[in-house]
Amino acid sequence: MLIVAIVSMYVVFDDILMTPITHPRFTKITAQGQPLSPWQGPWACVLDHQHNLLWEVKTDDESIHDGYWTYSWYDQGLGKANFGDCYFESARCDTQDLIRHTNDKTLCGQKNWRLPTERELASLIQPPARPGQPYIAYDYFTHIKKGDYWTNHANVKLQQQFAHLKQGAKAVNFHNGKVVTLPYRNAAFVILVSDITKAYSHAQLSSRDTSTTH
Repeated sequence: MLIVAIVSMYVVFDDILMTPITHPRFTKITAQGQPLSPWQGPWACVLDHQHNLLWEVKTDDESIHDGYWTYSWYDQGLGKANFGDCYFESARCDTQDLIRHTNDKTLCGQKNWRLPTERELASLIQPPARPGQPYIAYDYFTHIKKGDYWTNHANVKLQQQFAHLKQGAKAVNFHNGKVVTLPYRNAAFVILVSDITKAYSHAQLSSRDTSTTH
């Protein structure tokens, strides 16, 4: 009887191990736009099924997507250009630089990378899975720092010690899960997002043309 019980337990446990583990919201995507299982890698983007978005994944390789680079907020004359720190620009870095380089690279098959809205970025906030980690699904969004990340919400009135600078932009802090307003000149982090405009199969992601015309 004991042997039968042990064998039965092993069969059940083995079935659990063989059951594919999926995330209810996120899927890892390669740089070429192909889906991966949760335990596979490397991945360059994360597909957000809940909001039909594709998120940039930060790296630790001194590429344009390195998670340590910081950026001032700048968009076509609005904000403060070249007040962040990176290695891929000769005149320091701003948000427009990262957007341009990422679209030129066609990361994960997409050409419409942009700053996220406040609502989109705040939707990534969740309690840390482990002590000391940022407020995000860190198993998917690796190399996210416990700091401020820019949104596209600009022309916001600054308060208190920043009041003399008049206006800035909203940012999400993944150290405490709060939304803050920062001067454009502040060097903050960035995670870009891309719109997925219609339903598609995972296998078709890399071949779809989602570029936008302005």
